[in-house]
Amino acid sequence: MTPVLELNNLVKTFGASRALDGLSLSLPDNSYISLLGPSGSGKTTLLRVIAGFERCEAGSIRFGGRSMQDVAPHRRGIGFVFQNFALFPHLSVRDNIAFGLTNRELAPVTNAGEIADRVQAMIALVGLTGLEDRAVTQISGGQKQRVALARTLVTEPKMVLLDEPLGALDANLRARMRNELREIRERCGVAFLHVTGSETEALAMGDVVLVLDRGRIAQTGNSDSIYNRPASSDVARFLNCYNLFSGRIDGESFVAPAGRLPLGGLRQTAATPAYAIRHDRIAIRPTGTGLGGDEAAIEAQFLAEEYTGSAVYSFFTTEDGTLLEVETHLSKDTRPVLEPQGRYALVWNKEHALVYA
Repeated sequence: MTPVLELNNLVKTFGASRALDGLSLSLPDNSYISLLGPSGSGKTTLLRVIAGFERCEAGSIRFGGRSMQDVAPHRRGIGFVFQNFALFPHLSVRDNIAFGLTNRELAPVTNAGEIADRVQAMIALVGLTGLEDRAVTQISGGQKQRVALARTLVTEPKMVLLDEPLGALDANLRARMRNELREIRERCGVAFLHVTGSETEALAMGDVVLVLDRGRIAQTGNSDSIYNRPASSDVARFLNCYNLFSGRIDGESFVAPAGRLPLGGLRQTAATPAYAIRHDRIAIRPTGTGLGGDEAAIEAQFLAEEYTGSAVYSFFTTEDGTLLEVETHLSKDTRPVLEPQGRYALVWNKEHALVYA
């Protein structure tokens, strides 16, 4: 797939801190790209550098095959949707969307009929028909999000940057807007780069998922490869669905403070040894239960559980203080009744583990 954006060895510092540390990547055109990372990893800084709001000390940016060196933000052909929407409260929905067309420096649209047609088409595209004359202070958070997106798309950018666009919405609305954003992007046929700190959001939305760690791209792939084969223990930690053990490899075992674990599953090269097992791969059994030849287990004390309707999240601690989480899906597993402070065996197939060595 033809790259729409190419970044090479970007360095951006704030004082002694490197927000971007030699970051390089190539983004495909006509795709939904999710950028996932923890707070402070450089996500928003990267968006602002691409948009031209920040300058790097080193590195290059090419957009559509053209160098962006010294190109002003409004001349790049890149749209930006801010986390707080940045709408004009004194303007109607229609006038907010039209603002970019009539006030841009390059080729502002002055024909009233063309403005009306383009704005109305965009209003229909994002599902705001009937709200054209409503003040933006009189519409919901999800509708404000659509106005902000329409205001950007009406100028026909070649790429749209979205800085945590669903962060200000409630949980139910976030889920609905995920689908709507994907559908809108597909109808427009341009690349969306969507920054989020939510692993669920990133995996659900991205055709391509990028994981950012301390100013560098730690992993690039589709949702399945990121979720099932995180490239490092740090990536696994960001996904918030793996139990992680530190330790060392001794023969065919991984020796951790919590216990000795048989090796198996996927092994990957990493700077720091670690052993990972996903929350939903673990079964809870009484202590003393015999193990199969392909199983690994650790004994731990039950602390508490959280019921979410479709699943129960159970929390345990080992003797060395390691906190472990088990996810039991109620549609396929029988929910065990756990005694407060009781000791249990946490068991998994060793082939389901990820070993970093």
